[in-house]
Amino acid sequence: MTPTSRVALRTAGLTKYFRGFKAVSAVDLEVREGGVHALVGPNGAGKTTLFNLLTGFIKPSSGTVTVFDEDVTGLKPEQVARKGVARSFQITSLFENLTCREHVELALQGRTSQGLRFWRSERLLSRYGAEVDDLLARVGLLALSDTPSGALAYGQKRALEMALVLALDPKVMLLDEPTAGMGIEDVDRTIELVRRISAGRTVVFVDHNMHVVGSLADEVTVLQQGTILAQGTYDEVRQDERVITAYLGESADA
Repeated sequence: MTPTSRVALRTAGLTKYFRGFKAVSAVDLEVREGGVHALVGPNGAGKTTLFNLLTGFIKPSSGTVTVFDEDVTGLKPEQVARKGVARSFQITSLFENLTCREHVELALQGRTSQGLRFWRSERLLSRYGAEVDDLLARVGLLALSDTPSGALAYGQKRALEMALVLALDPKVMLLDEPTAGMGIEDVDRTIELVRRISAGRTVVFVDHNMHVVGSLADEVTVLQQGTILAQGTYDEVRQDERVITAYLGESADA
């Protein structure tokens, strides 16, 4: 999907203090509908804090967050999710004894009034069969649908987590370091996976791997010490001397 002029996610003056330390400072961010937007920066730049602010896991000290022009500032994570925003986490958090199918069934049930109730009946969850198969196929795990997550390779676990995000049918997906800890082959597979699942959605992701950023992002925002250092296309920001000095640590011609 080509990015549109409509803004899917916007922050205005977004700021967060932790006991006097300003982790995020007056961030004005616009993410266009249908785009893939990368947040990058050195360790301690405020990327994770910003992600947590966008998804309601922490409340801002000041500023606003809007999703398709609806103010979601200060809402709880489950309330933000109901507005069409879903996220993955940097650290995997799966149930090792549950199969891929059972994970996705629970995620689909979580969209309903039943919530994540572990007493779920086979009759109740059987209605999700076709949708579960579709989601697992989209992330390349259909053949492993009855495999416990504890037996999956690391890259497959990350793919399963993306299936869980997709199960919420979000308008905006936030992916926190989707390729962290992966080998080269898994990284390339994940790049292709994100390309596939981003169709018809807006994606915001954090990643330290500039190959991933350059392969996926329509637009890049570079953070440093909680503020926006630069914004633009990947080619634009990688030529920015401030970015080279603060993050890339190499010549733009390297």
